[in-house]
Amino acid sequence: MAKRNPAAPVAPAPARHPEIRKGQSIELLKELHILTRDGQLNQDSRRKLKQVYHLYQFIEPLLDEVIAGGGELTLADHGAGKSYLGFILYDLFLKARDAGTVYGIETRRELVERSRTLAEKLDFPRMQFLDLSVEESTRSNLLPERIDVVTALHACNTATDDAIQFALAKEAKFVVLVPCCQAEVASVLRKNKNASFGKTPLSEIWRHPIHTREFGSQLTNVLRCLQLEAHGYQLTVTELVGWEHSMKNELIIAKRTGQPRKNAMERLEAILDELNLGELRSRFAC
Repeated sequence: MAKRNPAAPVAPAPARHPEIRKGQSIELLKELHILTRDGQLNQDSRRKLKQVYHLYQFIEPLLDEVIAGGGELTLADHGAGKSYLGFILYDLFLKARDAGTVYGIETRRELVERSRTLAEKLDFPRMQFLDLSVEESTRSNLLPERIDVVTALHACNTATDDAIQFALAKEAKFVVLVPCCQAEVASVLRKNKNASFGKTPLSEIWRHPIHTREFGSQLTNVLRCLQLEAHGYQLTVTELVGWEHSMKNELIIAKRTGQPRKNAMERLEAILDELNLGELRSRFAC
């Protein structure tokens, strides 16, 4: 066996950046493009890491509460995409614990396969990835009858609404949503615009296309909040990150209390009627 020449230079170990928490998977951060392939942080990746920690500080207490209650923590990330959020939560919270499972639910099979490969590579055994629609996931025997926490991070269009339906069916203790664009409400506002002009002066709010889009987005989240409150959830609605990073940064955290807000469904129904959105009743008023 050849002996190392003591005079030969020894390559320094990669420096651990102070922004990265002890025990975090460097390989995962590279896969998520938070770290470069040579393990470095640039300005953009520092911003991404800050956002990750900011979101995690909201979710960690919810996971702690479930664990403290003696439950076998189950978390479903709906519309998971590349399962960015699921991997981060597993790495920062579940990896050091002997209990708890993360389920990534995504309809695009290629992303499900990619996530499965990455979880195996990182040795994250309590992560499962399922190629299922919302209807399939609600009744699939691949998922437990109850789910403790349901998340949806920037799930596009109606995928956030699907996550809410899943959470209601699974009687989730917590629901964490960072809604993305949802064009359905805006499209119905636009379609019924002429009829709305004769029905309510509020139609001026969405008379112009840019206002239709923005008002539709805002209204969608209002309806989602009322829907959750009508099903016995207490809500916190706040800002995820500074406005300088993204306009899609609303964070909705719902805790199941089992005590519906008395007039939530009435107000939801009234809004649908007043704004000529009755055809969306099956989406929100159920």
